[in-house]
Amino acid sequence: MSATVTSPPWIRRTVSALDGLIAPLALLALWWFASTRGWMPEQVLPPPDAVASALVDLWNSGDLTANALISLRRVSLGFAAGAAAGIGLGAAMGLSRRTEEVVRPLFTAAAQVPAIGWIPLMMLVVGIGESLKIIVIAVAACVPVTLNTLAGARAVSRGFYEVGAVFRYSRRQVLWRIVLPASVPQVFTGLRFGLTNAWLALVAVELLASSEGLGYLLVWGRQMFQLDLVLAVMLVIGVTGFALDAGLAFVERRLQRWQTP
Repeated sequence: MSATVTSPPWIRRTVSALDGLIAPLALLALWWFASTRGWMPEQVLPPPDAVASALVDLWNSGDLTANALISLRRVSLGFAAGAAAGIGLGAAMGLSRRTEEVVRPLFTAAAQVPAIGWIPLMMLVVGIGESLKIIVIAVAACVPVTLNTLAGARAVSRGFYEVGAVFRYSRRQVLWRIVLPASVPQVFTGLRFGLTNAWLALVAVELLASSEGLGYLLVWGRQMFQLDLVLAVMLVIGVTGFALDAGLAFVERRLQRWQTP
């Protein structure tokens, strides 16, 4: 679908949203056709109605809501900690070449280890409780936020720093009044990547070391050989991750309204 440039904004947004449904609906149609034709056994590829029934059962039992809330709490805490650390570290390196020279090599080396690669070490340090999940999620979120905040701070015009010098801003005032407002696009790019990484790390750590959460439901479904349950939970994970990213994108647009001509 397409809309002319002269169409009202709400029409363009509606058409764009409908365009985004084309691929999912085509995949759903292919899935339904494959299941009705028996291309694969139901034990491997359950039909869409079986997955929908499993999703309804999860909802009615309360298991879906309870485990989803646990996962959302974990990702919220871990992402908040990782994003705060990433913004602070990225801004510190962006404002000081000396800090970057000291910190960047160690940070780059540590960033090469996937977030789930820290799980064995963290298990020895903090055990397998909630602290493990939060730390792994925070590490996953921290890396892209740090790198994008650093890039944003480096891209700030020197003229802005000169204005700060004229007003005798402290380092903290330069950060909050100059660097962060001027680098909103880069920072939010890092935040969105960080949130995606945090959500992926959440599911991974719940698969490996948890008895609650959406990742645990995936493990439970696999152990019970209930592929309809597994696919239902995968659908919830995908939709929830999409909604989280869309919410952050909405906040980004609101913060950048001042840039709109």
